[in-house]
Amino acid sequence: MNIRKAVMALFLIGLLIFCPWQQATAASNVIVSPLEGSVGITMEEYMGRIIEEASQEKAELVVFTLDTPGGLVSSMRAMTSSLLDAPVPVVIWVAPEGARAASAGAFILQAAHVAVMAPGTNVGAAHPVVASGKDVPDEEMKRKITNDLAAHMRSLAQVRGRNAVIVEKMVTESLSLTAQEALKENVIDLLATNIGEITEQLDGKKVMIQGKEKTLSLKAYRVVNVEMEPREKMLQFLSDPNVAYLLLTAGIFAIVLEVLSPGGFVLGTSGAVMVLMGAYGLRMLPFNWAGLILLLAGIVVIIVDLLVGGLGILSFFGMAALITGGLILFRAPGGELLNVSKSVIIGMTVAFSLFFIIAVIFIWKSMKKQVHSGQGGLVGYKAQVLESLQPEGLVKCHGELWKAQSVTGEILPPGTSVRVVRVEGLVLVVEKENGEVGVEEGGRS
Repeated sequence: MNIRKAVMALFLIGLLIFCPWQQATAASNVIVSPLEGSVGITMEEYMGRIIEEASQEKAELVVFTLDTPGGLVSSMRAMTSSLLDAPVPVVIWVAPEGARAASAGAFILQAAHVAVMAPGTNVGAAHPVVASGKDVPDEEMKRKITNDLAAHMRSLAQVRGRNAVIVEKMVTESLSLTAQEALKENVIDLLATNIGEITEQLDGKKVMIQGKEKTLSLKAYRVVNVEMEPREKMLQFLSDPNVAYLLLTAGIFAIVLEVLSPGGFVLGTSGAVMVLMGAYGLRMLPFNWAGLILLLAGIVVIIVDLLVGGLGILSFFGMAALITGGLILFRAPGGELLNVSKSVIIGMTVAFSLFFIIAVIFIWKSMKKQVHSGQGGLVGYKAQVLESLQPEGLVKCHGELWKAQSVTGEILPPGTSVRVVRVEGLVLVVEKENGEVGVEEGGRS
């Protein structure tokens, strides 16, 4: 009897160790990653990397927290394609409170398997505009662009079983919705304030993954936070409109200062690096050529004002061009909500303009100063003829003996006071001093 009980106990222990439902209770990985800032190539590559890694690790769910003002249409389309074909369930969660999924972000939200918003967030405003931030002037082109984006938005909503009519208005009428309004209109699937609420509501929910139905099992899960790598953070930082504007403008100023005061390499090199970094930021953003041209024109006008010795009036026009260029720099299709901070524009323009003007003034003063070293430093010094100039002879200048000749070719006897006009090789070209000598030999006139 005791032997039978011992065998049964061993059998039950074996079932607990090897039974299939033991694996079912193992914690599932829920990967959480942020999508913040402008929609561009960096964000596109980052999303692709996270989805691929989640698939390799067989994660149960991927949650992207989204907060974006919009960005490149090309990157938006690539990201929606990645979401539609993702091998793992993906949740796009507009969070934290105060975040937004504007413009390109609205498309990304609709492409997710599960669209979630936190209270206090908003979505929408995806109407296309031109470089000036206004509607497309050509009615036919406006109709084509709007219809293309509207159709893309409808198709995403239809695939995910959401309200295609309402999301289309985000493109055609620049409709924006709060989180509660989006849930009411069936634009999103859930409202949630934290990961726990998302997993609780999604446990047992069925989603379509690459044409196959999958039931989410989130009874036990482990949150794995995955941040951007340092390289990705740097590239995303450069994609910030404020940073791109500052780098581009500061770099151009530095290069101009290097041109006006050649001989070094620090300003030129640092300016070139800043321009390249700013240009990369522009590549990540839907920038406006008119804004970029205004930035360059503003700097050129300030330079011209300094070169022609103006009264500063042109410099004010140059500063106005810099401010205007900054305001419209990112007013391009898909970038209507990508604005450079006005305080950054005004503060940077005033600071850089004043610094630039002061620096150029000092440069010009130093260029006009008498040279104090080398042969060029002898120009303007007084000398005394030691050997008659007929027209060449010897003079004593600055405590040294020099071969000299008269600038007029006249004969100058010994003892004549002369002044150095220029230096030709090792010969001083001098002219006769008129009247009494006011300083002793070797002094400046």
